[in-house]
Amino acid sequence: MFDLDSLAEAVATHGKVARVVIAAHDGSSPRETGAAMLIWDAGQSGTIGGGALEWEAARLARDMLSGAGAARVQRVPLGPALGQCCGGAVTLVTEVFSAATLPRPEAGVVARAVDGRQMPLAVKRLLDRARAQGQRPEVQLVQGWMVEPVATRARALWIWGAGHVGRALVSVLAPLPGMQITWIDVAKDRFPADIPAGVIALPCADPPRLVAHAPQEAEHLVLTYSHALDLDLCHRLLGHGFARAGLIGSATKWARFRARLAALGHAPGAIARIDCPIGDPALGKHPQAIAIGVAQAVLRPATRALQQETAR
Repeated sequence: MFDLDSLAEAVATHGKVARVVIAAHDGSSPRETGAAMLIWDAGQSGTIGGGALEWEAARLARDMLSGAGAARVQRVPLGPALGQCCGGAVTLVTEVFSAATLPRPEAGVVARAVDGRQMPLAVKRLLDRARAQGQRPEVQLVQGWMVEPVATRARALWIWGAGHVGRALVSVLAPLPGMQITWIDVAKDRFPADIPAGVIALPCADPPRLVAHAPQEAEHLVLTYSHALDLDLCHRLLGHGFARAGLIGSATKWARFRARLAALGHAPGAIARIDCPIGDPALGKHPQAIAIGVAQAVLRPATRALQQETAR
């Protein structure tokens, strides 16, 4: 999907920015169709994977930054061209954008010519279905036109606590597509100086009162500096509603919390919806290790959905 927000932010910061997207692939590919990266003179963000593939694509993209900016479509056989053992081939589309040439989506879709052709009937039909039925097309290269739905941050994730584990979690989860993170702690100085893109940092002296403002389909991770604050958040979340919730802590902490939440009037079945401990104990207690285990759990529903979509 086309992450227009990230592109606009990169252009505002760096001026001209090249975008490389996997438009199609045959056989094995290091990333899926639609995977993209942004390239500017002194850096890049995102990844199309593949090591040598990404390095060569970034080199060519930087060459394009000094040129006229015409789009480039390139089919790369990974074995013969780059000596990679994937055994497939990828088609890359590379485009250069500036503030004046940022794409304007239509019906939530970015469709543009990458070889100068007029819009083909197949693309017109895709856009008609997007307008009339809200049917978002798959990422595809159609008769010289690149078609991508605009990325939306559909999953609301609220992270309560900006300590070591909270910071590790945000650093791991913020770059993932489709994730809108709201990050809460008791004071501004609890947060790092640099907040990742796509993350809303909310300092609040009384965090539990913000529970009422969370969407009921939001997911929550509770990991504040205070057990009393953790308990209050769990109590309010159970009264408010949530899609998923996790609480940092030991089995002993969770046993005490279960008893206290029951005393506050919550049914055992409702309390059991909160996952505790979070993460994978086998990975250890280092903040980054906890973050990796939690990220795996957060991604599991999305992974299953992707597998189901691929099977279809």
